[in-house]
Amino acid sequence: MTIWKQYNLEERILNILNVRYSHGPEHHFGRPFLTPYQIAISFREQYQADFDAIGMPIGGIDTGQHNSFSQYIARELSRRIRNGSISNIEGSFLSDNHIVELIFNDSGHELRSSSINNFDLSMFRRID
Repeated sequence: MTIWKQYNLEERILNILNVRYSHGPEHHFGRPFLTPYQIAISFREQYQADFDAIGMPIGGIDTGQHNSFSQYIARELSRRIRNGSISNIEGSFLSDNHIVELIFNDSGHELRSSSINNFDLSMFRRID
């Protein structure tokens, strides 16, 4: 069984993408996007035992590995959106133009994106 199915990642990511609107749900921009880092951090916060069992680091510049949970999430969401097996999540990119550093709050620790200055950063949102 794949990690995706074993840990019910599609349903759990949909729940994570159900973020509050800081601007109100009636705003014409719609629901906010989340990066794979934000999704991975939220997954760990909500499903710590399953995150530990998956055994991948969140990711970021200081991970020292090329396989991370945030990369896995981005790859699987992209693949499943492209092949049509996921239709209620959309993806986009944040350009890395003029961004020097992107830092996430990982439970009080700074997590620096490894994508900036290498690739545009993917981001995803739930479609209602």
